[in-house]
Amino acid sequence: MSQISTADIAKLRKMTGAGMMDCKKALEESNGDYENATAIIRKRGQLVASKRADRDATEGVVLAAISKDGKFGAVTALNCETDFVAKNQDFTNLAEKIINAAIEKQPADLESLKNITFDGRKIADHIIEKIGVTGEKMDLSFFGSIKAEKVVSYIHPGNGLATVVGFNKSGLKDQVYKDVAMQVAAMNPVAIDKSDVPADKLEKEKEIGREKARAEGKPENMIEKIAEGMLNKFFKESTLLNQDFIKDNKKTVKQYLQEADKNIIVTGFKRYILKD
Repeated sequence: MSQISTADIAKLRKMTGAGMMDCKKALEESNGDYENATAIIRKRGQLVASKRADRDATEGVVLAAISKDGKFGAVTALNCETDFVAKNQDFTNLAEKIINAAIEKQPADLESLKNITFDGRKIADHIIEKIGVTGEKMDLSFFGSIKAEKVVSYIHPGNGLATVVGFNKSGLKDQVYKDVAMQVAAMNPVAIDKSDVPADKLEKEKEIGREKARAEGKPENMIEKIAEGMLNKFFKESTLLNQDFIKDNKKTVKQYLQEADKNIIVTGFKRYILKD
């Protein structure tokens, strides 16, 4: 067996993020071969992952970022089991590398993101290695992206909630865009406007209204009117442009935007929160 130096261990630790003793053991098992040592650490991560597959990974880091040209934005969520690991610098560094890779490569979906390579390995393999280091279940659980003429991002303090919002034009004050991104974060709309709500969702909300009206003993000939009234309330509370603006509830988000620019349009948004 070749002599394993402290420098060798430090090099493998830098490559994998594994602990010093784990790196030492892997190098000893692989007779100093870095590639094989990395594979040993990854296999350990796979073993831990399989053992902890039924665990809940409800902690983690949610990040959002936009491209340099401001026309692409993404939200990612890297989950783990404990807040202790979520706040570990190595874990947050991995989360940041993942969102940076998402911005650079602009993958089509979550699976495509997991297959992006940086530092010589796929994101999925980096996560497996980190599982071996921490002994916790981890999962890249969410990826959402927006392409638009102007995209803004917002990360709520604590890295548990993030949003990206797309607009049809740039040129407004930055605060206007940021205010809408914060609105999405705070109020969790289900759609941009009434016309964007899926038909099945509309029917479900109307049926809830009908059931409630009948439970309250309302006359049958009033049921549909009551259901429509409740649907309008749903639009007010759950569609972005019709919500009360969080900074001034005397106006809607649509009115706030119209005051800034009559031609501004929200084209889309993505939002993710670790815990509701």
